[in-house]
Amino acid sequence: MTRAAEIAKMGEVLTNSQIGGRRNIVINGAMQVAQRATSATGLGSANDYAVVDRFRFNFSNTAGRFTASQVASGLSGFGNALKLDCTTADTSIASNEFCVVQYNIEGQDLQQFKKGTSDAEKYTLSFYVKGTAKTYAVELFDGDNTRSVSSLFNVTTSWNRISITFPADTTGAYDDDNATSLSINFALHMGSDTTSGTLQTTWGALSATARYAGIDSFFSSTDNEFFLTGVQLEVGSQATPFEHRSFGEEMQLCQRYFVRYSRNDAFGEFFLLRTYDTTNGTAAHHLPVPMRDSPTLETSTVNSSNFSYSLSALTIGHASTNFQNVELFATGSFTANGAAVVQKANNTDEIVIDFKAEL
Repeated sequence: MTRAAEIAKMGEVLTNSQIGGRRNIVINGAMQVAQRATSATGLGSANDYAVVDRFRFNFSNTAGRFTASQVASGLSGFGNALKLDCTTADTSIASNEFCVVQYNIEGQDLQQFKKGTSDAEKYTLSFYVKGTAKTYAVELFDGDNTRSVSSLFNVTTSWNRISITFPADTTGAYDDDNATSLSINFALHMGSDTTSGTLQTTWGALSATARYAGIDSFFSSTDNEFFLTGVQLEVGSQATPFEHRSFGEEMQLCQRYFVRYSRNDAFGEFFLLRTYDTTNGTAAHHLPVPMRDSPTLETSTVNSSNFSYSLSALTIGHASTNFQNVELFATGSFTANGAAVVQKANNTDEIVIDFKAEL
C-alpha cells in the first residue's frame, strides 16, 4: 500500500469517527465461533445455519451437495476459515437453482449508512477467499425496500483479499428494528432465473435475472473447494485492515442469535426444576446475553433414557422483555410440589438444548 493510500484510509476512519469504535458490522467474520458443529456433511437441500455462527446456507432445487467445515486457515493473522468441499456435482442446472452463503444484518445495526437520505454512505465489503479457480458474485440485498446491488469476484488457489466498494443508495431507508434489513449473499451456484440478465452493479429495484449474471458453478465438479474468512462490512469507500475481536467477544455477539447447551458426561446437570404436580414443572433460566427476540427452543431426544425424572418434553413458556430470562415448562413424571435437578440420566447420549433467535 502506498503512503498516499494509507493517508486516505486514515482520513476515512477519522471522517466516520471510527477510532476506538467498532468498524466491522459483520459478527464472526473470522469464522472463530462454531457452536453447532465444526463440520456438516450432505448440505445442499435444507436452508440453515450449519457450521460457523451467523453464516447461513440457502438452497433451491439443486442436486449438488457439499461438506462445510471450520478449518485452520493457513492465512497469516487468521486462525480459522469456512471451507466448502463439493461432494456431489450438479451439471444439469435447472433455471430456479441456487446456492448462497448468506449473512443477515439487523436494521438497527445499519443506520450509520443513512440509506434513503441525500447524504447516504457508501459500503465497503472485504473478505479473503481461495479455492478452485472460479468467478462468483456477492450481493447486498435490501429486504426492507426490495433493492439490490452486486459485484463479481475471482477466486484463485491462493488467499486473496477482495475489496468491493458499493455505491450509496439514496432510495429506501432501513427499518430501525431487530429484523433482517440487509443480506450479504455470496452466490456460488445459480440457474438462469438469476443469471440471464446483465449484472446489476448499482443500487436498483430487484431484477431477478440481473442478480448473479456471470458466475461459475461451485457444483461443476467434486474437485471444487471454496474457502472464506475475514469478512468485513464498513461505512465508506476504504477497506480498512480487518478488525479482529477476541473469541470471548465474538462468542457473546453470536449468542444474541443462538445459544447451545450440551452435555455428554454422565449425569451432567442442566437446571433446577420446580414441580407443581406429578406431570408438570417449571424452571427459570438466565441466558448468557439478551437475545435478539424471544427464542425458540430445540432439544435432542428428550425422554426418560436421556433425562432423569422421566422428563418427556421441554418448552419455553415466557421470556423477559429483554429476552435474557426465560421460563421453561417441563412435562414428565415427577414428585409433586418438590424440586428436581434436570440432568442426564445415562452416559450414552449427548444431550443438546438450543435457544434460537436467528435472522
